[in-house]
Amino acid sequence: MVDVVNNDSYEKLIQSLEEQLAHANQKNDELLKQIELLSQQVRYLTKRLYGSKSEKSKYQAPDGQCSLFDDDPFFNEPEHTGEKSTDTVTYTVVRKRHNKKKRNDSFMDGLEIEEIHHHPENLQCECCQSLMTEIGSTIVREEAKFIPATMKRVQHIEHAYECRSCKKDSNKDSQIKRGKAPQPAILRSIAGPTVLAKLIYDKFILYLPLYRQVKEWHRYGLLTNDKNLSNWVIRTAEDWLLPLYNRMKETLMKKSILHVDETYAQVLNRSDGKPAQSKAYNWVFRSVGSQGPAIVLFHSALSRSREILTDFMKGFKGTIICDGYSAYHDVPNIHFANCWAHVRRYWLKAESKNGRIGVDYCDRLYRLERKFKKLRPSERRKARQKESKPIVEAFFKWIDESPFYGKNALAKAAEYTLKHAEGLKAFLYDGRIEMDNNPAENAIRPNVIGRKNWLFSVSESGADANAICLSLAETAKANGIDFYQYLVKVLSELPSLPIHQQPEILDRYLPWSKTIRESCAMAK
Repeated sequence: MVDVVNNDSYEKLIQSLEEQLAHANQKNDELLKQIELLSQQVRYLTKRLYGSKSEKSKYQAPDGQCSLFDDDPFFNEPEHTGEKSTDTVTYTVVRKRHNKKKRNDSFMDGLEIEEIHHHPENLQCECCQSLMTEIGSTIVREEAKFIPATMKRVQHIEHAYECRSCKKDSNKDSQIKRGKAPQPAILRSIAGPTVLAKLIYDKFILYLPLYRQVKEWHRYGLLTNDKNLSNWVIRTAEDWLLPLYNRMKETLMKKSILHVDETYAQVLNRSDGKPAQSKAYNWVFRSVGSQGPAIVLFHSALSRSREILTDFMKGFKGTIICDGYSAYHDVPNIHFANCWAHVRRYWLKAESKNGRIGVDYCDRLYRLERKFKKLRPSERRKARQKESKPIVEAFFKWIDESPFYGKNALAKAAEYTLKHAEGLKAFLYDGRIEMDNNPAENAIRPNVIGRKNWLFSVSESGADANAICLSLAETAKANGIDFYQYLVKVLSELPSLPIHQQPEILDRYLPWSKTIRESCAMAK
């Protein structure tokens, strides 16, 4: 009887220990997975902190091959060849030719030249005391000379004239004529077109915040403060740049393919009641190269919800090239093409053999895109169907057949790729669609650089003004227009024109118009 009790106790003890062991093994497996996940995060963050920031592949050969000897200095030395004759052996040494090092600084063509001539102090011959004759001259050096900007106080004076003959005749009314000064860009302000143009140029091209510009304006002789400068930017944007912005938006919404992206910003005084620390957003919309001149539009908003997208793009019908953000889905009359650059980044984060395989699939597609770059859209579509489509299908088949599970970087890359499979294949069926959203990301970069300098917008009107000015600045740059000269022309001429009664006048002042290209082209 005692033995039976002992056996039951031992079995229960063994069963309990086995359960504890199984639980410990399960816990151990979970901890190992967590350790692996954290190790991947540490490797990724270490690479982001100390490694290369470039996403370029190390080897970019068109055929996918690379030289085994690129980094070996021995194989980069000139070859020594021997030529043997019947009598003697003669060695011909092929020496490497050292080209003259190119200068990394130079003068633009057409720059005004100032000559400074240096003559001897005494032109008498020390031998016979006769006057010496010049036999030649040499340019010994060239140097750049900077002439600081000057501030002028311009007074517009209207002169009045009357007819003295009519004045003497009591039967006639005396006629008076008065000269008409052009309308100012901002009423009751001392800021002229050139000052406003430089103010906006320095902020949105050179990314100088307004409080830093105040000292420079003081040095030139204009006494002001950053609050005044901010008001000038807002007034200029609302009165004269906004009509151009709206005209550009009308043109952009008639396109059938657009790049779209967004980035965060900060607005201190928000109308939605949220604290100043809450994120606001700047959206960017850019046309594709195959559909006319480049148009870049920024739109400031307090959120990145789908409603912002649908309200701004009301009336648009076509395709949007974008990343995998959830707002870019289920919008009426809009199809979505997803970005392969984002896919490649996911596989790049998965630092493993399979991660490198995923990156290689993407690189093969990008090599083909470089080859198709100069083709017409119809030709590009045929080439993609023939060469790119098999690679895309093989890529998705490989992911389907590979066991990528869990929460590690590799599983996330596979999940992201499969989730957006339909959007990623869209470029195969339309030669106008770009393979990635890099044009929009490049367009939004100035906003990111500016954000690091001017940090935030105090008001929503200031954020809207920033979006308008950035839109004109980036569209001007994309069309090869000097943004400063463009602003001077716009702010000098628009105030005196009936643009609200005749909005078609604005077409002559769009950054890609013939008038602007002739008068404001960027110097090469």
